[in-house]
Amino acid sequence: MATIYDGAFRTILNDCRQLIIPVINEIFGENYTGKEEVRFFPNEHFLDQLDDAGKERITDTNFTVFGKVPKKYHIECESSLPDGKITIRLFEYDAQIALDEGEVTEETLTVTFPNTAVLYLRTYKKTPDKMKYVIVTPGGTVQYDVPIMKVQAYSLDDIFEKNLLMLIPFYIFSHEKNFPAYNSNDQKLTELKAEYQGILDRLDELEQQGIIGAFDKRTIIELSGDVIKKISQKYENVQKGIGDMMRGALIETTARTILNQGISQNQRETALRMLQDGELPIDKIAKYSGLKVEEVEQLAGLQTV
Repeated sequence: MATIYDGAFRTILNDCRQLIIPVINEIFGENYTGKEEVRFFPNEHFLDQLDDAGKERITDTNFTVFGKVPKKYHIECESSLPDGKITIRLFEYDAQIALDEGEVTEETLTVTFPNTAVLYLRTYKKTPDKMKYVIVTPGGTVQYDVPIMKVQAYSLDDIFEKNLLMLIPFYIFSHEKNFPAYNSNDQKLTELKAEYQGILDRLDELEQQGIIGAFDKRTIIELSGDVIKKISQKYENVQKGIGDMMRGALIETTARTILNQGISQNQRETALRMLQDGELPIDKIAKYSGLKVEEVEQLAGLQTV
């Protein structure tokens, strides 16, 4: 059954798809630069089974990274206790993904399985470091590992140093066991709030440096708030303390975007008035309005149409 955590995972991947590249590098030891095209494919697959014909399976991700050699990836997000069933589901997904894109040439079927991994949001004693497929065929046995990324194993410094920003909405899982203490102890809650203020400050710095855009930052903050609201629903003080902080940051980010849009509109209107007066050259209009010369030239061109 899909959860809000699955939804947050899919949303950040689909809306901020370049954020998956550092995660792929970390999991699979790739060396992608971050400029590669990431193309997503349908997540719905229908499995033909005797007991449930047309049974639908929805994967968390099914995408290809177009580097020097295009590679297909399949990553699942999991928050529950490992029970062995996820390995079966993974293989079902992988087999169907491979079959959907299989090629038949002169009665020879060629299928390519994706590079598969699992993100575990919670870590238990039973959580393995990897899974494994062993496929016994008449032509021989094939086996390979399915790596596991344990989100709770990454500190904030790890996340920012390795650019694993996609993990930020799920960072709160590292604090889950301490919710009772945060909820009853103001000092401990203040320390948690300070940590999250540090996250917001570091995201601001990345935006100012041009490493992430305003949309990516807003998405990270919004999804963090959604996950915090869900995971801490039994702890009112935690919800108010951290949840309100994220909502406040979200409002501030939205307001800043609107303000910037307003400034741009005012600059254009100022330039248009100067152009209509016809008394100043384009370079002076650009200087006084705060626009670029090219932008003023475009406005001038629109006036003559």
